[in-house]
Amino acid sequence: MARNPAHVMFDTDEASRALGIELVEAVDGRAVATMRVTESMVNGHAIAHGGYLFLLADTAFACACNTHGPVTVASGAEISFVASARLGDELVATATERTRYGRNGIYDVTVSRVETGGTSVIAEFRGRSRTIGERQDRA
Repeated sequence: MARNPAHVMFDTDEASRALGIELVEAVDGRAVATMRVTESMVNGHAIAHGGYLFLLADTAFACACNTHGPVTVASGAEISFVASARLGDELVATATERTRYGRNGIYDVTVSRVETGGTSVIAEFRGRSRTIGERQDRA
């Protein structure tokens, strides 16, 4: 897999990596990240805490919008929870660039649970990005 600024950013993202998030793909405004739901991510209802689902989606979003090179951050985001994730579930977040205009962008992220025979949607996330600086090569 060819490396780009998104990979460099992810390599130093201690928050995402500490949760076991793995970057599977990041190229041309698209990114795929995975995470397994662990005991520390489950809330009092025995389902994955929404904050962890948001974090997974936000990580895929960040990687997608940083594939182009300039340093890009979130200017806002929202998430809709569609179904519950549970302990042990393997989740995949797929981020896709919808549009970029000036220094802004809009990205959609679908978070799905991997199941036998396919996936089922857990959450839908929409992120808005803002380019704030030049490319930073840190690796």
